[in-house]
Amino acid sequence: RKRASESRSLPQPSWEERLANAVTPLWRLPYHEQLQVKYESQRKILQILASRLEELGIDAQKPGGFCCPLQPVVPSPIINGYRNKSTFSVNRGPDGNPKTVGLYVGTGRERNIVCVKASHVQNIPSKHKQVAQCYEEFIRCSPLDSCILFHEGGHWRELVVRSTSCGHTMAIITFHPQELGQEALAAQKTLLKEFFMCGPGAVCALTSLYFQESTMTRCSHEQSPFQLLHGAPHIFEELLGLKFRISPDAFFQVNTAGAEVLYQAVGELCQATGDIVLLDICCGTGTIGLSLAHRVSKVIGVEVVEKAIEDAEWNAAFNGISNCEFHSGKAEAVLPQLLASWEDARPLVAVVNPSRAGLHYRVVRAIRNCPSIRRLLYVSCKPEGEAMRNFLELCCPPDPRKKLAGEPFAPVLAVPFDLFPHTVHCELVLLFTR
Repeated sequence: RKRASESRSLPQPSWEERLANAVTPLWRLPYHEQLQVKYESQRKILQILASRLEELGIDAQKPGGFCCPLQPVVPSPIINGYRNKSTFSVNRGPDGNPKTVGLYVGTGRERNIVCVKASHVQNIPSKHKQVAQCYEEFIRCSPLDSCILFHEGGHWRELVVRSTSCGHTMAIITFHPQELGQEALAAQKTLLKEFFMCGPGAVCALTSLYFQESTMTRCSHEQSPFQLLHGAPHIFEELLGLKFRISPDAFFQVNTAGAEVLYQAVGELCQATGDIVLLDICCGTGTIGLSLAHRVSKVIGVEVVEKAIEDAEWNAAFNGISNCEFHSGKAEAVLPQLLASWEDARPLVAVVNPSRAGLHYRVVRAIRNCPSIRRLLYVSCKPEGEAMRNFLELCCPPDPRKKLAGEPFAPVLAVPFDLFPHTVHCELVLLFTR
């Protein structure tokens, strides 16, 4: 009882501190200590992988219990305000206002979600915070309600802000149409456009303003088109001397300066030189393949987001790169067909950079069963998750029941890259060979 009363009497952290602890849990640590925390977490992941491989009958134990050597975490060139994409929610704030634009503290399961303004969060740039503040000002003046639960009505939903080192800023506003007719929708779009073009929101100097009508938590462009209300259809980023076009939903590494360091290292680890063909799986806007195109004979990119492939093809043409081809579609549909008919005598090196969901089993099987792939780089933002399943599928003994006939891979080197300072996450690059 005494302890409980003592804990109640302790000063409670402010909402700002609670949000910082939730979104950037390492924010209080000096940066060199953050890197050490991340090194230890990656070390544990490699030890788990080694023990899982041992269970499969593979002698994977190296000194320290690792499955392969682990290099120190490569630091981010930028520590604060590095994010080039931020997603802000709309919900009830600490004061109860349902039109608060910020980030969540709490969970839906616990039913204790509070939306806290992110003006103090260290990894979000000031430009993103400014757009979020202006959006909040706009919706608070709107007679339409925010949409917190779809079935309870309301309209104003999340805001995505993307920016580039070239000074471009894109804002994407998600809106639940509910029962509004086209005339009422058009009126809201006009008000938004006027607010950000010549009203108080003009201070944001947006390059692009998009609007998406969405009745689902997340919608692709194909499901519900992004409607350009103002400005240019794309923003542009420069990376490793190349210019990249970015669409509203195209994937681009969230830390541009960190991505440059990562992609340079990927090129070295791939040994991408001479007559090599580089297979860039989950290629997004083509950043990895295009940045290495000058070092190899050919690049083949595969990506599910159709708009990202359009960007990749534009990026190749704009930068005068002619040795790249890009395939739009799910990797599990495109890759098996592509590799089954592979007759090119040139050595094939694969780079995979999937989402947190990892690679589909059919993608792993296609890679395993293609004897031309002797070297594979797996770039993972969550190696302890579904990627672990992929690692085991790549390295397990041949299994006719799973149609894994190809020679297994073996992990030979792990290099973590800190693309997410102040958070517990980092990007792990695992090199596999056979």
